[in-house]
Amino acid sequence: MELLFPLLILLLFIPIFLSGRKQRRQQQEMQKMQAALEAGDVVMTTSGLRGTIVDASYEDTLDIEIADGVVTTWVRGAVREKVQADGASEIADDASDGAVDTAEATPELDKAPSVEKPSLDKPAAESTTEPKVESKVEKDESSNGTARS
Repeated sequence: MELLFPLLILLLFIPIFLSGRKQRRQQQEMQKMQAALEAGDVVMTTSGLRGTIVDASYEDTLDIEIADGVVTTWVRGAVREKVQADGASEIADDASDGAVDTAEATPELDKAPSVEKPSLDKPAAESTTEPKVESKVEKDESSNGTARS
């Protein structure tokens, strides 16, 4: 009974210790990646902005081109990941590696049930069961013309 409490405490701290080590390792890998960035790398920032590094000569900052001729300066710590430059070819490779072809997966339009569209030549018959109610709204004398309450 005397050893139960220390054993319980030990069992509670083991997962905390292991998750702390994992987080520390991920943080070190992130810092190594951020330090190894160079001009021409395509990166994704923590805010989701994707761009190409133009200048990585400074220790703490990067110049990232986010559009043609638009260069912004970012802190290195804001870079979340290095994106593969040939992302479009990876998608094409995935499609050829046994993925379902979209042409086979989508039904043909000829087989879809047809929906009749109302003709624009004939005006729609007005309903005689509901009387038309005209609402009279007083306009405010201000310049914006909002209704008075």
